[in-house]
Amino acid sequence: MVIRFENVTKKYGSGLALRNTSFQFEKGKIYGLLGPNGSGKSTTLKMIAGLVLPSAGKVMLDDEPINRKVAEEVAYLTELDMFYETFTVKGMLKFYNSQFSDFDMERAEELVSFMQLDGSKKIKHLSKGTRGRLKLVLTLSRQARVILLDEPFSGLDPMVRDTIVKGLLSYIDWGEQTVLIATHEIDEIEAILDEAYIIHNGEVKGHCNVEQLREEQGLSVLQWLKRTTQIEGMELE
Repeated sequence: MVIRFENVTKKYGSGLALRNTSFQFEKGKIYGLLGPNGSGKSTTLKMIAGLVLPSAGKVMLDDEPINRKVAEEVAYLTELDMFYETFTVKGMLKFYNSQFSDFDMERAEELVSFMQLDGSKKIKHLSKGTRGRLKLVLTLSRQARVILLDEPFSGLDPMVRDTIVKGLLSYIDWGEQTVLIATHEIDEIEAILDEAYIIHNGEVKGHCNVEQLREEQGLSVLQWLKRTTQIEGMELE
């Protein structure tokens, strides 16, 4: 399975979210999409999820244009809360189970325990960190070919972030699922990345294989990011 962007441009009104951008994401790898807020990372994920269409160029999944039907194969964790406030945690699991044929209830219950969630608690009473853990539970409980995580660590404390990374390590189907993590916070995910792209102002400014980067250049992803941004004259904040 390959996800491919071919010279993709996306306009919102007079603004450009992506401009003539090309990517390729392969089966069984974890990718980091790195860059500041507003760089085009979220738009990239929304296109893969079939939520928005390109203004120009092609977004392909296995040589077929992506459309809304791709939701059957893509699990998407948005930065926004998409919950029914009056549902309990367990109620949200049942709702997702009714909506997605690939939802694994047994895995979901394992993840609820792993993430230390109270299944009987109503969502409106959950803290932001607990909501973040619940979103990951719902996403990883799907046996989808593609997992998209949009700023999964936003506003969460270090302990919650650590739990989320451990959840990714424990519950991703290595070699089978393709995972894309869009973030401007790198420390938490660097150890699990296979490849990384830097996106800035809707354009790809850098791409690396993380293992080769360490072995051949002796650089961490964060060091590579800083070096690339200096060369490109980019402002990350």
